[in-house]
Amino acid sequence: MNSTQSSEETDAVLPSAEMEAGPDSDPEIALFDLNHLDRIPKSQLRALHLVHENFVRNLGSSLSAYLRSYVALNLVSLEQISYAEFLDGLSFPTCIAYLGLNPYEGTAVLELNMMLMFTFMELLMGSKGRSSVPAQRKITDIEKSIMQTLLRVVLQDLAEAWKSVAQVGFSVQSLASEPQLMHVLDPAEAVIVIAVDVRIGSVSGLMNLAIPSIFIKRLRHKFEQLQQVRRSHANEHDQAHLASVMLGVNLNFEAFLEGGEIPARTLLDLKAGDVLMFDQSVEQKLKGTLNGQEKWLGGIVTKRDKLVFEVEDAVEHKTA
Repeated sequence: MNSTQSSEETDAVLPSAEMEAGPDSDPEIALFDLNHLDRIPKSQLRALHLVHENFVRNLGSSLSAYLRSYVALNLVSLEQISYAEFLDGLSFPTCIAYLGLNPYEGTAVLELNMMLMFTFMELLMGSKGRSSVPAQRKITDIEKSIMQTLLRVVLQDLAEAWKSVAQVGFSVQSLASEPQLMHVLDPAEAVIVIAVDVRIGSVSGLMNLAIPSIFIKRLRHKFEQLQQVRRSHANEHDQAHLASVMLGVNLNFEAFLEGGEIPARTLLDLKAGDVLMFDQSVEQKLKGTLNGQEKWLGGIVTKRDKLVFEVEDAVEHKTA
């Protein structure tokens, strides 16, 4: 068999194929931006928000006890941006810690502005932490060593908050004043930035935590499990709450006999000692109603010198 074809034979085949495909069969082509951030689902962002709300709440108590001064923390925002945008928003100089995520790969970044850093330093050195003008200089090696002790408190509460998702060992790899000098992440890489407002007396500032989005995505199944557990707990909580509310609801219960008809004059003339005749037999059970709907059959008996309705049977309601 000859495997070659003439140009005429090829041209004869191609037009017929084009006609079969039709004029509108060209596939749609969409441009893909390699710098576009692969967004994390909103449900996962909500779970992250809850994790760091717990972190902020616990850290406020821990820092207040450690520094012997009241420290108020508030979670300001949680958003996904590029690492370059995160760096552009930092002041210079600043105190920035690069964090390991043992046993996972990757590096997170924790930043404290200089106002907060020097206030922490003063409190750790025994001062009242009332300095309002931060020194515009890089942190020294001695100050880095002192800050390491404070960061251990911060990272301990951070790891504790993350236990609901996964066991993550946050550890300080290095401290720096100029974040642009260390290229731990690609500028286009997506990060989740958690901004926390820290207030100590009249001094306030932001603490920013940047976690690589790729690290969050690796734990996607962990977040799904966390959401399922929280939904089940929420259902149990809702049921318990509904039960507690229903316990205080007043219901109208009635037990009655079905009698015959009498004239209105006879009813108005009734007095003590008169007897009314009912069509119902004495062996027939009384009806017990709840809010006007028949629920039980029973009889009137005496308990502790009181007349009570004794349930003997339930009324079955037929569904249509």
